[in-house]
Amino acid sequence: MPHEDRYGLPLSTASDDAASAYREGIDLMLSGWTGTAETLERAIAADPGFALAHIAPGRVHAFYQQGDLARQKAATARELVGGRGTERERSRVETLALAIEGRLPEAIATMLKHVESWPRDAVVLSLPLGAFGLFAFSGMADHDRARHELCERVARHYGEDWWFLTMSGWAMTENGDVARGRAVTERGFNLRRANAHAAHAVLHAMFEDGSIEEADRLVDDWISSYDRAGILHGHILWHQALGALEHGDAARALRIYADVLQPSATQAPPLNVVTDGASLLWRLSAYGHAVPKALWLEADTAAQKLFPKSSLSFADVHMALFAAATQNNEALAARLAVIEQRLADGKLPAGPVVPTICRALAAFADEDYAACVQMLAPVLGEVVRIGGSHAQRELIEDTFIVALMRSGDLSRARTLLDARLHRRPSLRDMRWQAAMA
Repeated sequence: MPHEDRYGLPLSTASDDAASAYREGIDLMLSGWTGTAETLERAIAADPGFALAHIAPGRVHAFYQQGDLARQKAATARELVGGRGTERERSRVETLALAIEGRLPEAIATMLKHVESWPRDAVVLSLPLGAFGLFAFSGMADHDRARHELCERVARHYGEDWWFLTMSGWAMTENGDVARGRAVTERGFNLRRANAHAAHAVLHAMFEDGSIEEADRLVDDWISSYDRAGILHGHILWHQALGALEHGDAARALRIYADVLQPSATQAPPLNVVTDGASLLWRLSAYGHAVPKALWLEADTAAQKLFPKSSLSFADVHMALFAAATQNNEALAARLAVIEQRLADGKLPAGPVVPTICRALAAFADEDYAACVQMLAPVLGEVVRIGGSHAQRELIEDTFIVALMRSGDLSRARTLLDARLHRRPSLRDMRWQAAMA
C-alpha cells in the first residue's frame, strides 16, 4: 500500500520505517520541537533515496546558519527527486532549496504556485507564514496581510488541523484581528500542547491584548515540557522578560537574560541569539534601567561572529543596536556603507528604512533625541518592511516615544501613547503617561 504523509499526500518511499520517521520528523519540525533533524535522519537511513527526507533537515540546518550542510541536503534532494519523485515532490524540493539558498523572490513565486496546486502541502505552506518567513523577509510592507490572506485561501483544506490553526491564528493576530487570532491559535494549542509555535503564537496574542499576567502563567506552566535546545525556548522566555518590563521589574528581565538569552547560555538559532539579546538589553536601557556595559560588550562580540556582514535587514537593525549601545561607530559606519551600496544596487528589499533606522538608533544612543525623532518620524509606517513580528518591531516605536519624551515633545508622545492604550492596556505606557502629567 502506498505511503502518505499526515495530510494524505503520497510519499515516494517503499519503506515503512522511512515513512513513519518522516511523518514524525515533519510534525516535530512544524511544532518547533526538539529531535527534528535526528528523526528525519532516521528516515534517510531507512531509505537513502527518499528525497523529501533529505530536503526537510536542510531547512532545519538553514535555521541554524549551517549553510554548507543545508545546501548539501538541498543538492542531494534535487538529484534524488529527479530520478524518483512525483511532480509535487519535485516542486517541494525546488521550493525549499530556493529558500535555503536565500533566493527569496524565486522561492516566493514557486511557493505560491505550489500551494495553488497542492494546498495541503504544509511544509511548503509553512515557508511564508512565520515572523522569520519568506513574506516577512521579502521587504513587503503588507506581509502581515499577505500571510492572513494566504491562510484564508487554503483554510478549507485543513479544518481543525493543529498546525494550520496555530499558524493561521498567528497570522490573524499579526494582521490586527487579535481576539479571533487568539481563539484560533488556542484551539490549535489545545490539540497539540507539544507545539512551541502554538505557545509562541498565543503569547503574541496575549501581548497584543495586554494579558501580561496570563502570559506569564502560561510560560511558567508550559516551559518545563520544552527542552532548552528547542528552537523557540529562549524566545518564549524573551516574551516573559517583556512581561517583567511591563511591571518595571528589570531584575527579573535580567535574570531571564542571563538564564537563556546571554550568548554563553543560549542554544537558540543565530538570528534569535542576536535579535532577542539586543532587543531586550535595548529595551531595558531605553526604559531607564541600568544595563551593565559588560553584557553589551559580550553580546556584541558574539553577534559580530554570527553576522559579520550585512545580510537580512532584520539582523542589520539589531546589529545597529549593538553598535549604538557600545558606541562602536566604526562598526556601524562599515555596516551602513554596505547597506547603502546594497540599496543603490537594488539589492535591499526593505529599502531606505533600514539605514534610516540604524542612524536613528545611533542618534538615540548619543542622546541626540531630536535627531532621532526627526529621522524616525517619516519612516515609522515603513518599519514593517524589516520583517519580524509586531512585538519585535515595537522596539522602534518605543525608541521613538522615549526620544519624543526626552526631547520635550510631550504632545506627540501623549498622542502615540493614547493610541496604543486604546488598542491594549499597558502598565508601562500608563507609567510613561503619568510621568508626563
